[in-house]
Amino acid sequence: MLSNRISRRYDGSGLHDDTISCEFEGVAGQSFGAFLARGVTMELTGAANDYVGKGLSGGKVIVKTPENAAYEPEENILVGNVALYGATQGELYVNGLAGERFAVRNSGVKAVVEGVGDHGCEYMTGGVVAVLGETGRNFAAGMSGGVAYVYDPDGELARKTNTEMVTLHDELEESDEAMLHRLVENHAAYADSDRAAALLDDWADEVRNFTKVMPEAYANVIAERSRADVRTDLPPAAEGARSSRTDTGVATSDD
Repeated sequence: MLSNRISRRYDGSGLHDDTISCEFEGVAGQSFGAFLARGVTMELTGAANDYVGKGLSGGKVIVKTPENAAYEPEENILVGNVALYGATQGELYVNGLAGERFAVRNSGVKAVVEGVGDHGCEYMTGGVVAVLGETGRNFAAGMSGGVAYVYDPDGELARKTNTEMVTLHDELEESDEAMLHRLVENHAAYADSDRAAALLDDWADEVRNFTKVMPEAYANVIAERSRADVRTDLPPAAEGARSSRTDTGVATSDD
């Protein structure tokens, strides 16, 4: 309802980032942050059911594990299945695990999550997803666009990925490292992620543990039309995000 009012008044262009901020505690039901317009930030300390950020349309959704939780974020499912279904724009930060089909049909959102279940990034056509932990089976099935970065120090991702349409790359380009660093930096600031903070503390080494998953067709499009490269569109740096330069030459928020 809120996003509908905003889109009616501002013709779909939305508001400036974080114009409206809403904070929640507890357990959200289905479709938390669905169709959220640009300029609205919804932050939940607790957990949410399925369809988080469904149709996200430029807003920002943050889901955080409570500080007094009796479990570690990277060991507990914090959001349900089918998060970001059909989302087009915006950002999502989840300090915990997501269920199955995370970012299915995502076409433009930038998201960070601590780990995902089966069928992550299924039919994804755009946007960027950073997974700071394990994935389930059949990752990237039908993925035709966008980029995913998966933390994979043990080399397990290859056997879990559906490589019919995507290629796995162990070497990251400069644009990959800049995008990934910004997302991890934001995740630490927005979602209070200890995992993200630990990665940043040893970034020069840890960045080498990420594998890029990119559709071959999308790589061909970028080669022909560089403006189609989602990696050139960095999300705004979070207030309070760390600013540092590693020996990899990655530009960070001060740049």
